[in-house]
Amino acid sequence: MAEWEFAESKPSDELAQLYYFSMKMPQPGGAIEFVITVKEFANPKDHSLKFLAQADKQTNQKTVPFTPCGWGETLLKALAECIVAVHRFPYEGA
Repeated sequence: MAEWEFAESKPSDELAQLYYFSMKMPQPGGAIEFVITVKEFANPKDHSLKFLAQADKQTNQKTVPFTPCGWGETLLKALAECIVAVHRFPYEGA
């Protein structure tokens, strides 16, 4: 357990440490940058959901907007799932 996790006084606070990553999705008009924020929860309700990764942009905007995300028990698993989700649908612009 990391030292920062002891700062949480109540589980309902849902304390989390944030990590930021950037990736580019190639598009005909130029690459679109996605910023992915990964939250590491101090005391998740389910340990297989310790990390949540979520992109800052939606894809598939003109049909059914989708926010790429991923869950996992490790930062790598959550981040990798989110990257796969970014590529799942096309980026159709704002």
